[in-house]
Amino acid sequence: MSQRILIVDDEQIIRESVSFVLQKEGFVVAEAANGRIALELHRDRPFDIVITDIEMPEMRGTELLRSIRQESPETFVVIITAFGSVETAITSLRQGASDYVLKPINFDDLLLRIRKLLDYRALALENAILRQELQRTYDFDQIIGQSSAMKKVFGVIEKVARSEGTVLITGKSGTGKELVARAIHFNSARASKRFVPVNCGAIVDTLFESELFGHKKGSFTGATTDKEGMLKVAHEGTIFLDEVSEIPLHLQVKLLRALEQKEITPVGTTDLIKVDVRIIAATNRDLRKEVEAGKFREDLFYRLNVVEVNLPPLSSRPDDIPLLASFFLEVYAKQAGKAIRGFTNDAMRVLLRHQWKGEVRELQNAVERAAIFCESEFIGPEHLPESMWTEGSGSSPAAPVAYGDQPLKEAVKDFERMFIQQALSRHHQNKDETARALGMSLSSLYRKIEELQITSSS
Repeated sequence: MSQRILIVDDEQIIRESVSFVLQKEGFVVAEAANGRIALELHRDRPFDIVITDIEMPEMRGTELLRSIRQESPETFVVIITAFGSVETAITSLRQGASDYVLKPINFDDLLLRIRKLLDYRALALENAILRQELQRTYDFDQIIGQSSAMKKVFGVIEKVARSEGTVLITGKSGTGKELVARAIHFNSARASKRFVPVNCGAIVDTLFESELFGHKKGSFTGATTDKEGMLKVAHEGTIFLDEVSEIPLHLQVKLLRALEQKEITPVGTTDLIKVDVRIIAATNRDLRKEVEAGKFREDLFYRLNVVEVNLPPLSSRPDDIPLLASFFLEVYAKQAGKAIRGFTNDAMRVLLRHQWKGEVRELQNAVERAAIFCESEFIGPEHLPESMWTEGSGSSPAAPVAYGDQPLKEAVKDFERMFIQQALSRHHQNKDETARALGMSLSSLYRKIEELQITSSS
């Protein structure tokens, strides 16, 4: 749909000439001889752009500007002014005008300014839509889980998202640490600013300082241009430092300074650059042990660990596996253009009994593969990775755990009972060791033992 532009000037020749030029460019144009008429037309149906003279009878252009800015802030107002009235135009810009043009009007210049304003509007709209999409994509609803362990996690991240504190996300590789970091960012006051993920494990040691803090041209071999560091790129937003334990020890003090003083110094300069950035860090290692071993600074650890979000492994929340599998299936079936309705009982049993060493990421990959190979309404064991349903060198589906024809909730309970019994047996009925191995608290283990009526020799 063509954009609508209103020309406001008490000189008819100006109105008509500007209207003629804009109509030739495809715009829908209306004219008004003074500010009062213009405001009535605009109130009846708002225009995209209003181009107005300043000195007019009945209502000056500056008054028209104030009224339009109050009533329809999305409308652009361009001021027409004589060369000797540039100060008035500058004042109008401070009051909310989008631009100004000088008399006599240069039509090419006017068209260029209008195109820039409309491009800006399109970009702003696109960004607004993108932000909404990102917020939907990384809403807490996208972090799947109804287990007690995950409900506890949800409670923590919902509170921390509203704060400005640094966050340390811990958990095994594949548990979804970046997804949690994005959820925190996109539900925080910084949601409209950048989220900058940095995989510290993928950066060459010699380039760490440059990547995080930036460098000046010529500061080292290969530095052919100035480079902004990731901390500067994330200014006013959030930086996510994944695998933070990989940051070299000698640079950890510099990161600590950035956290505490909110300033950085690029390589090759002594200039201090102010940065306002929230840091969310993640690790699959035990940073306390890294501190004890002298591989991670204690002061940086405590500065990062204002709030810790520990993501439980799938082994401690098997009742979330069906939810996760169904969620991923919906995503990948849609991508593949297939009407896959779900999983067969045998396939779900395979998923439930599998030891997910790769955590949620491994489950996601398994479901994606199944969606690619499945040509029926339901995914069967044969559609899952062969290693999951074969035993030894056999090529047929392995015998499923004998759950029988029972509701899924009961099957999950049977699996949990069997899994915990096996863990207790491996650890010689030592409940402290078993709880640690399962990634759950001792009290949670006792609750599960009572709930599932697990008996042991101890």
